[in-house]
Amino acid sequence: MQLTYVGHATVLLETGGRRILTDPMLRNRVTHLTRRPSPVAPEWYSSLDAVLISHLHWDHFDTASLRLLDHKTRFIVPLGTAPLLEKLGFRHVEEVNVGEQTNVGPLTITATYAEHGRSRLPFGRSAPCLGFLINGGHTTYFPGDTDLFPEMTALAPQPIDLALLPVWGWGPTLGNGHMTPQRAAEALTLLRPRLAIPIHWGTYHPIGMGWLDPEFMRVPPHTFVTQAAFTAPQVKTFVVAPGEGIDLTNWVNGTS
Repeated sequence: MQLTYVGHATVLLETGGRRILTDPMLRNRVTHLTRRPSPVAPEWYSSLDAVLISHLHWDHFDTASLRLLDHKTRFIVPLGTAPLLEKLGFRHVEEVNVGEQTNVGPLTITATYAEHGRSRLPFGRSAPCLGFLINGGHTTYFPGDTDLFPEMTALAPQPIDLALLPVWGWGPTLGNGHMTPQRAAEALTLLRPRLAIPIHWGTYHPIGMGWLDPEFMRVPPHTFVTQAAFTAPQVKTFVVAPGEGIDLTNWVNGTS
């Protein structure tokens, strides 16, 4: 198992001989946001077996980033999202709702509930917000954007091996439907994964803020790790910086 944290909520997961990309954000400028300098390598979004879209908010469904993908790319998306992708020229689009499953080769992809706003503001389409369980012998949980919800305790029928938990966003404050580092650490007590890696941090910031080196760009994942050590000491945590990768093969095989 190989994982590359491309940045924000974009993760390349290579497992079971398949390449899965989540919520592609691949460019340096999105609306009023700019990306901290960390180039996106084209090989991170080429030869993909599937792209998972969690919801339609602008920092998770960026049409300019999507246009960088091959039109043969397969998408697994929330109900109501297909027309937007078909307008971009994509034809292999599968809509799913909470609890529904599909397969990508040997991998089983299950759509899960997410506690987050649905609308693509200000005037866009509304669609459900999803998370995804990716199972191919080992189970990875990608929640998209979500806050805590009680049903996390029974989210997966089998133990979760790897949880990719959002711990912040793109600005100095968070709106509803997001987890702070502390709430992400609390989520570990509900999800009970073997390993957790913080995502949704350190990538984008409002234009003009970069020169300040704001704390929200670098502190949240480390706060999460510190809090997790007290809240869920049985869960191992790693911080992977945007643009970095990690080889989890030995870990998932129980040899490290």
